[in-house]
Amino acid sequence: MIPFQHIEKFIFNDKPIKLADNIMEHVEKSYHFLENFSRDKIIYGVNTGFGPMAQYRIIAKDLNALQYNIVRSHSSGTGPSLKPIEVKAAMLTRLFTFIRGYSGVHPQVVEQLLTFINKGIYPYIPEHGSVGASGDLVQLAHLALALIGEGEVFYQGQWQPTDIVLFNEGIKPLRLHLRDGLALCNGTAVMTAIGLVNIHQSRKLLHFAMLTSLLINEIASSYDDCFAEKLNNLKFHKGQQNVAATIRKMAEGSRCLRDRQQELYEQKHSEKILDAKVQPYYSLRCVPQVLGPVWDTIDNAQEVIMNEFNSIDDNPIVDMKTKNVYHGGNFHGDYVSLEMDKLKIAVTKLTMLAERQLNYICHDRINGILPPFANLGKLGLNYGIQAMQFTATSTTAESQTLSNPMYVHSIPNNNDNQDIVSMGTNSALLARKVIDNAFQVMAIYSIGLAQAVDCLKLKRKLSKQTSAFYQKIRKIVPTFVDDTPKYQDIQNVYNWLISEQEETELELQ
Repeated sequence: MIPFQHIEKFIFNDKPIKLADNIMEHVEKSYHFLENFSRDKIIYGVNTGFGPMAQYRIIAKDLNALQYNIVRSHSSGTGPSLKPIEVKAAMLTRLFTFIRGYSGVHPQVVEQLLTFINKGIYPYIPEHGSVGASGDLVQLAHLALALIGEGEVFYQGQWQPTDIVLFNEGIKPLRLHLRDGLALCNGTAVMTAIGLVNIHQSRKLLHFAMLTSLLINEIASSYDDCFAEKLNNLKFHKGQQNVAATIRKMAEGSRCLRDRQQELYEQKHSEKILDAKVQPYYSLRCVPQVLGPVWDTIDNAQEVIMNEFNSIDDNPIVDMKTKNVYHGGNFHGDYVSLEMDKLKIAVTKLTMLAERQLNYICHDRINGILPPFANLGKLGLNYGIQAMQFTATSTTAESQTLSNPMYVHSIPNNNDNQDIVSMGTNSALLARKVIDNAFQVMAIYSIGLAQAVDCLKLKRKLSKQTSAFYQKIRKIVPTFVDDTPKYQDIQNVYNWLISEQEETELELQ
């Protein structure tokens, strides 16, 4: 199995993918096995119709047209295209299924996919169309449509007719054989691809959530024992323990956090009312307990998505070893659907935590140390981050609504042939939207944190990691006193948060 980190690094860079020398030979053997096996047998999608039309036998002279018909007829999606990075991940996912030799595709299918990936040719794949069983039929049909030289592709920064791009690049349209059309359309590649990107972005979000949670505790001068190893290890959840350990590491060098042992246990106190809060609000104190489940959910989603990526999600399955063709439902996307639902719930909770921590900065009667809305100007005349909070709260509320599950929203269709479906691609797309919303809220929150640091003159007391984060935000958005439009500043911080990339080279074995 290819590990997530390998795939992750490949998706987010532009280096070419290479195939080991024996792969094409294996694909060709699978194709010829199916070709010979199907000559005197009835094989779904090779010499029968598709779906509820499978009872109709297809005569020999129409077999080739059958493969083109499924691609053209199912290219019926609507809405904006998936992002190029998601299309790239979908092509890679489909490629990896085919090179395993269980689909019976012609080697030219693999070669064409490889060419599109390496040249950065991204077919138009609409967001709407999949019910997630028989896989992503409609969206993958749009992918196949581009491979045969039809439809549109995104290439060199613009949308262009596929036939023109292929002609200019000297690429021949793919000629479909045997069951190539069905194999290209029949799988979970799109929902899996979106899931891969979602996990990558969720991990980045979790990093920033831990970093900003430490920074808000530095601003509040919290006692540091809420992150203590002994405390957090008494709950047997790896996510909580990992979050606490990560924040302890991030906190090294901080002169803002307080030592409870030194201040409250080793000193005598006679005052009736303590100046410092003995315990801060839950949004500050319970960070390991809130973000721990997010950590665990991302880990579990990654395992499930990588199992799906490494699986054979086709139907029927061509097995040269047992000399058989198996009919079943490996194209069903329930695993992906459920994990994407869980992921978006977890990310929404992360967003809610950031929004509540932002509220702590804004609410002077709660924090007791900052002017209203971290306003560095004249109260009443200037407004600080007041209006930005509106946007963060509104965006968080949208994510709360979007977190309702898709997994249980099956609707029978296809003459009730598809009588229970996964809605996995819808689930992945909603998770993507929730993740994007989280980055928007995090951008606003980051600006608020920087204002609070300046207001309290803490920048020389921060830990090394929160100081670096503060300095980066300040390069993007300098300290402000006067009221100016902030939408571009928010966008610029969002762009930085979401854009970190790594480079590597991938070779499939």
